[in-house]
Amino acid sequence: MIQLLGAGGSLLAGSGLPTPTFLTYVLAFSLAAVICFAAIPRARAINAADDTRNGLVALVAISGVWAALQVGYLAAPTLSLQYGFYIAGLVVGLSTVGPWLYFCSAYTGRSLHDNPTYRRIAIAVYLVIVSIKVTNPIHGLYFTATPTTTPFIHLMIDHGTLHWLAMGLAYALATVGIFMLFELFAQVDYDTRPFVGLVGLTALPVALDILGSISPNVIDMSYSALGVAAFAVGVLFVYTDRFETIQLAGQYDSPVVVLGDDDEIRDYNRRAAELFPALKDGLGEELATVVPTLSQCPNNEAVIELEIDGETRYFQSTTSPFSASRVQLGRLLVLTDVTAQERYRRQLEAQNERLEQFTGMVSHDLRNPLNVAQGNSEIIHELLTAAQTDDGRYEPLTPDTLETIDTAAETLSRTLQRMESLIDDLLVLAREGQEIDELERVSLAAIGENCWAMVEGKAATFVVDDDLTVEADPDRLQQLLENLFRNAIEHGGRDVTIRIGALDTETGFYVEDDGPGIPADKRDNVFESGYTTNREGTGFGLSIVSEIVAAHNWRITLAESSTGGARFEIIIDSDDANTDDAPSADTDVVDTTTDTDAVDTTTDSDRSGK
Repeated sequence: MIQLLGAGGSLLAGSGLPTPTFLTYVLAFSLAAVICFAAIPRARAINAADDTRNGLVALVAISGVWAALQVGYLAAPTLSLQYGFYIAGLVVGLSTVGPWLYFCSAYTGRSLHDNPTYRRIAIAVYLVIVSIKVTNPIHGLYFTATPTTTPFIHLMIDHGTLHWLAMGLAYALATVGIFMLFELFAQVDYDTRPFVGLVGLTALPVALDILGSISPNVIDMSYSALGVAAFAVGVLFVYTDRFETIQLAGQYDSPVVVLGDDDEIRDYNRRAAELFPALKDGLGEELATVVPTLSQCPNNEAVIELEIDGETRYFQSTTSPFSASRVQLGRLLVLTDVTAQERYRRQLEAQNERLEQFTGMVSHDLRNPLNVAQGNSEIIHELLTAAQTDDGRYEPLTPDTLETIDTAAETLSRTLQRMESLIDDLLVLAREGQEIDELERVSLAAIGENCWAMVEGKAATFVVDDDLTVEADPDRLQQLLENLFRNAIEHGGRDVTIRIGALDTETGFYVEDDGPGIPADKRDNVFESGYTTNREGTGFGLSIVSEIVAAHNWRITLAESSTGGARFEIIIDSDDANTDDAPSADTDVVDTTTDTDAVDTTTDSDRSGK
């Protein structure tokens, strides 16, 4: 409905020069239209997925048309033209909601814009609302128009209830898009403040819309095209690279660093700054100067090792070209935490190395006793064959022949026993180096006493200086202590004293004796497989100890005890052990010597390296 002011529907005739307010309105919407149309080529050139680019192009193009129609509504010379421009603006303005949601969904990595059901519902709702708008001249339920001269001569619009319902729906949907963007901004850990401001500009016209409905000094019309124009300027002309970086970063939940053409640091996210605090003061500086570790990463995939809170973690670095408006600006460096995979890979490598080592030791260490056994069996066979007659009987053997056969048989028996010991130790060595599945909190003193009961002998002495609670595999810890005890007895003498206790300066425990000790120049060799100073030994006792220590992620060192004997120190990470008081009622030293002297723990097992 139009209530005419003046004959022929002419509103501006005889009104004089345009007022400054009128010129401000026309200039603002004209500028918005020009900006939107100028932004179309820039939007088409952004380095983004097709759906993101298409949504942005449609948004700025339709917003440009909308702003141009608003200029027509303000500046048309007749009421009828103003009325027509206004209805056209209502139709086009509502259609901007679709591209806005399409763009927001695509930019934030969602698939809502591809859902056919949502599309059909959106089109149906749009057509219903548009039909109400374009038929307003018939029913007048959407708005009424009345000429006015405040704040300048124009066609004043009085909106009906249907308009407010439609506008509420449009702004609610636009808010959904804003929420999607803000959610992405919160996730990517980048400095998104410029874009928060730009998105805020798209919502600012809502205040003008509300003010226009209550104040005669502000025209009651839609100002949203102005907000879209400001958003387009910011995204496509000022912060283009940041706009594309944020979308790329939204694809990663990992540390990301953006590098320029000359590898200068252009941007980074919070996760990257947590790993490399130097990034915070390194914007614009070369990566090699700020974070040398990252600069050494090749262009292809590489794994770097970092110490984080005392834990070794592994990150795979990948780089990819980074472009803005299809012009390459540098590289995107992404670090992916592959600690679990790298540990598993290294575990497999260690197992393969142990398998190769096991195979080599079997072929090397068993070959000599096998040759000895074969040689002695051949001697016995030859002597018996020589004594055999044609009828299958044996002639009486001479004393020398019997002695030779007896010597060969004894040698053969000892050799087979040695081969059995070698095989047993090799199997233990292979088993003890395997990964530990579960750890238990156990008492060092209790395990030590159990081990001592398993060690044969009557003359050695076992003393617990103080106790320690450790997280360990009880069976392997017992094997470790048994080997160290036997090692001490084998090389320290039948009356050796063996002591265990907690370390003073580090978390861990020691096993020491008062024997002759190990020369300093031999200490680097004692943990090698097959190394022994005992002709009857296999040389695997301390190798097994070393494998058990490695399986627990502990460390072992060899030093000299206060009495000149050997002192083995096992260092445990501080999170894996707790020192407790020894369970003695009268003293902090537990002496488990039996009888009046000591327990003799002489054994046939060898001591590697001593």
